Amino acid sequence: MTVTYRTPGPADAAALADLHVGTWREAYSHLLPEEFFSDAWLAGRRKMWDHVLSHPQDDVTVLVAEQDGELVGFAWAGPAVDVGETASPRDRHLYAIYVRAAHYGTGIGQTLLDDTLGSGPAQLWVAKENPRAIRFYTRNGFTLDGTEMTDPSAPLITDRRMVR
Repeated sequence: MTVTYRTPGPADAAALADLHVGTWREAYSHLLPEEFFSDAWLAGRRKMWDHVLSHPQDDVTVLVAEQDGELVGFAWAGPAVDVGETASPRDRHLYAIYVRAAHYGTGIGQTLLDDTLGSGPAQLWVAKENPRAIRFYTRNGFTLDGTEMTDPSAPLITDRRMVR
């Protein structure tokens, strides 16, 4: 079963939103209320991905991994954005990277990270409650910088910033 990597287009928005919600459910269902995965939330993700994919930007990279016609992972990176009063220490930011749980350990996440960010300086936010992801980023040269934040819409998840 071959995995292909490609830049998604507007026609992929619904499938990418489904993947986004599905991977969040796999990773965080023990930390997020069920209504977080509602039809309304999925519709919001579809609207977001439709906008992102319909308005490509030179400094934003979106990459999907596809196997047998199904999206199984994605990564999304672009310019760093300050969060509240917390200044961004890097210019490049990994907004999201998710892989279906059935594909953990297959190298898909590594390829997505490498092809989206390369090996240069970057930053990301990772759930404090996701030690698997923290180990993955640490293997890729990222370190925790001591900055944390909590999103009011997901109060059980504390995000920690990692930089390289």
